[in-house]
Amino acid sequence: MRAVILAGGLGTRLRPYTTIIPKPLVPVGDRPVLEHIIDGLSRHGIRRVDLCVSHLGELIEAYLSQRAISDELDVRFHWEDEPLGTAGAMRSVPDLEGTFIAMNGDVFTTLDYSALVAYHHEQEAALTIAMHTSQVTIGLGVIEHESDIVTAYVEKPTLRYQVSMGVYVYDERALDHLPAGPCQFPDLVHLLLDAGERVAAFRSDADWYDIGTQEEYERASQDFEHDPRRFGVDPDEVTQPRSRRLLAGEPRVVTESVPQEVGAAQHNGHRTETLE
Repeated sequence: MRAVILAGGLGTRLRPYTTIIPKPLVPVGDRPVLEHIIDGLSRHGIRRVDLCVSHLGELIEAYLSQRAISDELDVRFHWEDEPLGTAGAMRSVPDLEGTFIAMNGDVFTTLDYSALVAYHHEQEAALTIAMHTSQVTIGLGVIEHESDIVTAYVEKPTLRYQVSMGVYVYDERALDHLPAGPCQFPDLVHLLLDAGERVAAFRSDADWYDIGTQEEYERASQDFEHDPRRFGVDPDEVTQPRSRRLLAGEPRVVTESVPQEVGAAQHNGHRTETLE
């Protein structure tokens, strides 16, 4: 099975950090969030990861070229010459067939990907969205009224919503509904619903952090430091030198499409390169 990771965003909510490093390389503990994501997917049987990159994607490629990647895991890069949107990016990945996971490159979570995929199959859905309960506290008194007559006054209420975790399971038929050009994920959901397709929601109480915000990033970092084992990381690995975890040679990283210019090097068209 394979997974697509969307790693091309600008990361504007985490500036100034993301002016010099791409958001997927922002560290949680001693390693980037992208490495946590790849490790988590691998533990659940994912054998191919397709990375959709753009902004500072060269740094992601450079980092993973020094990262110890299992021989069982195939990592491929797909470059966007122009923004295609969170759903339209699927068009940059060739040969997407059957069922596959797609997710944002800034999600730090203990989500059970195997259970998510199993649920998707049970529901026979075109698309399944992992969802999590989120609380929103209103910092003001909320007035309930009818015809300008107050019926209730609630001081600083906390509201609860089921929100998208930024992790999805696609059936290949969902791709048939993608329009030409850019397409954002919410637009694809509406297109599927309008077409009568089945869109399922998978409830999860897993640990989940959207590190695209400063507050969530700090919370994720603190929780990981407190208990790395909870996130699938041996505490001894965190404290020992990173060099122990790197290969002596190069990992298997394949770049299928490269930008026209990367630094001083010029690249034209598409290429496939395997580093072994």
